[in-house]
Amino acid sequence: QVQLVESGGGLVQPGGSLRLSCAASGSIFSIYAMGWYRQAPGARRELVAVATSGGSSNYADSVKGRFTISRDNAKNAVYLQMNSLKLEDTAVYYCMLNSDIIYWGKGTLVTVSA
Repeated sequence: QVQLVESGGGLVQPGGSLRLSCAASGSIFSIYAMGWYRQAPGARRELVAVATSGGSSNYADSVKGRFTISRDNAKNAVYLQMNSLKLEDTAVYYCMLNSDIIYWGKGTLVTVSA
């Protein structure tokens, strides 16, 4: 069984920065991709950024140039550096691992507020 544990969420002012971390543990045989999704109140869960094991990364248009995803393959970890945060970035951020089966973390809340 695979477990994903996120950390790093919190309250930040507009223009500020946060770094999210996610560590995977358990029976992981192969990882195709790890990434981050988010869900704002009343909205659907949406892709934020994903990093494949082949080295490519994809970002939602709304976060391009502000967020950076990175991975530590040795630790089965993925990170999301979020800069220039906006009010609309407020959401629960979920870590995702794609290993034939999609696994999800429980989420970490990011609140951007003045």
